[in-house]
Amino acid sequence: MATFLLEIGTEEMPARFISAAMASLSELAQARLAEERLICGPVRTAATPRRLALLVEDLPDRQPPLVREVKGPAAKAAFDEDGRPTRAGAGFAKSQGVRIEDLVVRPGTHPKGGSGSGTVDYVFAIQEKAGRPLTDVLRDVAPALITSLSFPKPMRWGSLEFPFIRPIRWLVALLDDAVVDFELAGCRAGRRTYGHRVLGRAVELAHAAQYFERLREIYVIADVEERRETILRQIHALAGAAGGSVREDPDLLEEVNNLVEYPTALAGRIEEEYLSLPRAVLITSMREHQRYFPVEMPGGSLAPLFITVRNGSADHLDTVRTGNERVLRARLADAAFFYREDLRQPLESRVEDLRKIVYLEGLGTLYDRTRRIGELAGKIAGAMSLTGQDLKHLERAATLAKADLTTAMVYEFTELQGTMGREYATAGGEHPAVAQAIYEHYLPRFAGDELPASPAGCALALADKLDHVAAIFSQNLLPSGSQDPYALRRQALGVCHIVLAGDFHLSLSRLVAWTFEGLAGFSFKLEEQVAQTEVLEFFRSRVRGLFLERGLSYDTVEAVLSYGCDDIADVWARAAALQDFRAGQEFTSLMAAYARPHHLSKDAPAGRVNPSLFRDPAEEDLYRRCLASRMEVERYMAGADYGRALGAIAGLAGPVDNFFNAVMVMVDDPELKQNRLALLQEVAALTASVADLSRLAG
Repeated sequence: MATFLLEIGTEEMPARFISAAMASLSELAQARLAEERLICGPVRTAATPRRLALLVEDLPDRQPPLVREVKGPAAKAAFDEDGRPTRAGAGFAKSQGVRIEDLVVRPGTHPKGGSGSGTVDYVFAIQEKAGRPLTDVLRDVAPALITSLSFPKPMRWGSLEFPFIRPIRWLVALLDDAVVDFELAGCRAGRRTYGHRVLGRAVELAHAAQYFERLREIYVIADVEERRETILRQIHALAGAAGGSVREDPDLLEEVNNLVEYPTALAGRIEEEYLSLPRAVLITSMREHQRYFPVEMPGGSLAPLFITVRNGSADHLDTVRTGNERVLRARLADAAFFYREDLRQPLESRVEDLRKIVYLEGLGTLYDRTRRIGELAGKIAGAMSLTGQDLKHLERAATLAKADLTTAMVYEFTELQGTMGREYATAGGEHPAVAQAIYEHYLPRFAGDELPASPAGCALALADKLDHVAAIFSQNLLPSGSQDPYALRRQALGVCHIVLAGDFHLSLSRLVAWTFEGLAGFSFKLEEQVAQTEVLEFFRSRVRGLFLERGLSYDTVEAVLSYGCDDIADVWARAAALQDFRAGQEFTSLMAAYARPHHLSKDAPAGRVNPSLFRDPAEEDLYRRCLASRMEVERYMAGADYGRALGAIAGLAGPVDNFFNAVMVMVDDPELKQNRLALLQEVAALTASVADLSRLAG
């Protein structure tokens, strides 16, 4: 069994693309090897900023042979009664490249058609193609893997037309100790690889299995997991030595890991004067701009320390530390200047500056948008029954919500929008609930982010997101399958998450209608009614995806959504109740009470039940029990107790069974037939308020 190594050496790749490239390389390799009928052992990928690598173990020395069976004519047509080949048989053998005597007859292969009985024998040509040596296969597979990799922003270099994430500088392709020879992008594959750009050197790999060991000798830790663990161990040790800790930050850790080949963590000092800056400013300056890890003290305050990861050894760390401290000092000095300057102007006075910023062509300025959001938030507050101080805080927060977009701090650190609004509102003496609502109206900002918690924050966040979605749809800028430049999916999902978390029973169609009322007077590129319909369907798709993500089965979701999703919180309650009910013993009874009445009566014209036409006690019993169950169901539905409502319907299984045992529905008497069908419609209709059970599988 052999080991294959493929390394693609490049100029430094952007860190954000490396993890996806590794996953893609592994997936493509496994698929291509399977196509070549090569069963292998573990498939590993490795990467640094300057290389992508693939290591495949336990490969056979050659492909297994390819055996293919081709069906030919019926045996009776291929051979005559004396067993001699006919023209049809000889022609088939020749066309398949086999000798006539090598044709195989499979007795009773296929059933006869028409009115005959028994089976028909056919002849088959067995074609066997010998497998190629592994080296020959990999000589084709390796360049195909490289050219199959795709990147969000590929580039070309020199006179080459070959696109890749960055220029390819070397290629390594080894099958055990032998080079797999091929050429691509002006590079010929060999056994020479390169170490750390500064500390390393070029080395010749004697064997593919030496890859990780030899790279470590030249200051490259190619194993991504090993590099990540090394970084974590080092930063936690440095933070612990200072009496603090570093919060988990998977995104920052992954980015830093993909920026270095040989990590060495070091701690630097933050000057005390900058610790008075808002916490978010300090963290953003360190994390977003410098890729530093902030250090927290046990009480939650930030320590006057940062931790960074150097791409190199521990030599000359004092010089590196001084340089990083100097860079951060300049960043924080700028931030401190912006903060002081911003505080000179009250947040309220900045609202007028929003008139100078265009929101989107045809949709006015940010001042116009602020006004729209405020009006919509007021309507949402009414639907949420907000009163008193909550309503007062909402009105004030809506006025100031976007004002921080005109500040120097947010201009420099756009990710601090909302956060600085809260800071400046607090510094300006606004009520804490107003400041918090300003911050919360941007939430959630990404998947898994916190949700607004205050009543004013929830109403304002809903208004902000609904206005954005409707405004973009009004301009016919709908997201495609792969493109969503205005983050409409994230905004719509934010609405869904807020509604579900707060259990807000709001009419989605009414919210959308109110939103489009606020857009009246602006130019539309999509007819308003069409745009509203598109927005509602867009939300329906988000609800479907969200419910599936939460673990509901596809048919449960479809059963509930078939009756609409106007009240998202109520739809979720019904879907969750149905999913739970399906796991219980009563579900069989529920389907027994529903399925036969539904299937028999679904195509019948609607009618009213006339008890005077009952001819059997089973009819009377089912009708009486149906009326009683309806009262129970209505009571449970009023209290949103959907599990018990389904249980009440399941209780009809016995009367339904008795009815079908005692009564013939499809009788000749049309009046009697219609009355019985109407009774079955009454039974089936009981479930309509919960879900369309006909959508359930099984």
